[in-house]
Amino acid sequence: MNNERWRPSVTVAAVIEQDGRYLLVEELTPEGVMLNNPAGHLEPGESPQQAVVRETLEETGRNFAPEALLGMYLSRFFRPATGEDVTYLRLAFCGAAGDPIAGWVLDKGILRTLWMSAEEVRANAHRMRSPLVLQCIEDHVAGRRLPLDTIRADASIYMPQVKQ
Repeated sequence: MNNERWRPSVTVAAVIEQDGRYLLVEELTPEGVMLNNPAGHLEPGESPQQAVVRETLEETGRNFAPEALLGMYLSRFFRPATGEDVTYLRLAFCGAAGDPIAGWVLDKGILRTLWMSAEEVRANAHRMRSPLVLQCIEDHVAGRRLPLDTIRADASIYMPQVKQ
């Protein structure tokens, strides 16, 4: 019997729509070049809202202002080449992004950013890093919005851990 507690990998994602098009990143993955929402892992000492702002900046070179929570999504990914089996808990936010910051160098592995209509995203579903990319966009198109204060981060997450 495995006594290790199961822990999903917590990620955040930004769904950014402007003039009917969605901002995506094209990234190099072990499975090839894939499309994704600006997204990444929640790090120690930050709230989910802070994480999505940071990840969007790192991957797109744009400041992001979360306006609403789209939802919480759970998916499982198995990578046959390595045997990696990970369950992801994604917190997706929608909001507005600023103009690209001149001279910004995109995060490692991010090849470029691009704008696609919902129809183009649907037509490229096979190129999505996760089925959650399309699901988040579909939820945005459907008008799903939850208040940002649905997620509350206790002040304790910002305090250094005392090791005993």
